[in-house]
Amino acid sequence: MAGKAGLKAGLIGLVVVIVWTVIGRLVPALAQGVLMFVSCAISSLMYVGTGVLAGLFLEAPRTAGKGAGAGAIAGLIAGGGGAILGVVIMLIQVSSSGTIPGLSPEQAQMLAESNMDPTMLFMIGGVCGAGLALGMGAGLGAAGGAIAAAIKGD
Repeated sequence: MAGKAGLKAGLIGLVVVIVWTVIGRLVPALAQGVLMFVSCAISSLMYVGTGVLAGLFLEAPRTAGKGAGAGAIAGLIAGGGGAILGVVIMLIQVSSSGTIPGLSPEQAQMLAESNMDPTMLFMIGGVCGAGLALGMGAGLGAAGGAIAAAIKGD
């Protein structure tokens, strides 16, 4: 049953993604420069891994289609949980400091001079980031689940 395998793998993936999200949001070095791109690549591998796990949890007979479905469910669960936690952490950081993390003082001054509200940028970034995490989670999870189910077979 694809739903049960996807749920089980999604919950395992959710725990891993939550830990990675907390590390990524609270360690400032991971949000700057090349490490930001490495962090994104690791997150992508986690979504694929969640899908692979879902494909392996499927009961026989395994097909690529069932694996893709289970992987998409698992990726949505992991991506959604990570996105929600990331937005909550960023909301706490913005409300406690009054600035957006990663925004230099010069950039904040430019925004203030152009009458742009930093909270509006936060909202746009949060919605776009959450949508991207859901899309990446579902897509990469489906790919991982399809490949794992096709390779493992019966």
